[in-house]
Amino acid sequence: MDYRAAKQYILAKLRTGLSGNLSYHGMHHTLDVLKVAKALCESEGVLEHSVTLVKTAALFHDAGFVKDKHAGHEYEGCLMARAVLPGFGYFSEDVEIICGMIMATKIPQSPTNLLEEIICDADLDYLGRADFYPIAETLFQELNTYQLISGEQAWNRLQVNFLMAHHFHTRTSIRLREPAKQQYLEELKGLVATYEV
Repeated sequence: MDYRAAKQYILAKLRTGLSGNLSYHGMHHTLDVLKVAKALCESEGVLEHSVTLVKTAALFHDAGFVKDKHAGHEYEGCLMARAVLPGFGYFSEDVEIICGMIMATKIPQSPTNLLEEIICDADLDYLGRADFYPIAETLFQELNTYQLISGEQAWNRLQVNFLMAHHFHTRTSIRLREPAKQQYLEELKGLVATYEV
């Protein structure tokens, strides 16, 4: 399993293939998810082989965005993983574990095991971080560009509903991220309460 070569391949593909309109789902997001996923693996006691699978899933989880469409990007990323990873020495059972992780990140998230929980928590780690508002702003800009949201009030209502429905899965993220996420939820609820119905 040549993780380094697989990483080089997918990062080159993202670098050249992702639209400049993806202010949130750009390569910076993939690298952030990779970094957080590695830290969560360490914190959650994941063993070496599985860590490599998690890191690979992190790199491929939004690769479907090279098709420049939001709907179904997880499925596209999975197709890409199935097409290229065997060429880097990944066994089919490992590729299926990776695809399980990629598909688990589809909203609403649906992890069924620890590895899937890790990738889901890494993907939405910003919800409980100090950089929540600036990162949320990049997602608003992206959704606006793709005409998937109609204005700031609709966006803030969406954020409230999203934060209310979301929950972290790993012990680490629940401990480190949930308190701040609840604070942001309360702030946004207060903002939305000022809107006229």
